[in-house]
Amino acid sequence: MTEPEPERVLVSACLLGRDCTYKAGNNRDSILLQRLREEGAVAVPFCPEEHGGLGTPRPPADLTASAADVLAGRGRIVTDGGVDVTAEFLAGAEGALALCRREGLRRAFLKERSPSCGCAATHVNGEVVPGPGVTAQLLGDAGIECEGVEGRQ
Repeated sequence: MTEPEPERVLVSACLLGRDCTYKAGNNRDSILLQRLREEGAVAVPFCPEEHGGLGTPRPPADLTASAADVLAGRGRIVTDGGVDVTAEFLAGAEGALALCRREGLRRAFLKERSPSCGCAATHVNGEVVPGPGVTAQLLGDAGIECEGVEGRQ
């Protein structure tokens, strides 16, 4: 009898220790890494902002409306310098969804409070507010279970 394949899960690359945050740092989370080992899950790293074409480092950005509104074209994502980066964030979210569909990923562990990856909270108009970022919203709408992770050393 062959053993079942381990579950593969999408994980924000910064949580795995990759230096891809907007400040070119990471949010390596040793508790998450231990949990994945204990579950026998294989992390599939992904950074929506880099995938969407934004560099690292990059200016911080905020949503101007809820992620659902941004996805529906009723809001934008703008850097602190006023540059509209909505297209890049949307391309990153679509890339995450395409990866999940292609690889059969049903769960995602995403960096909390990110305008892309936040699951329970994100940045809107300069404030942290309840609600997901655009990638978490798109994945959740597609039935992928998203769990926000703070990022702890």
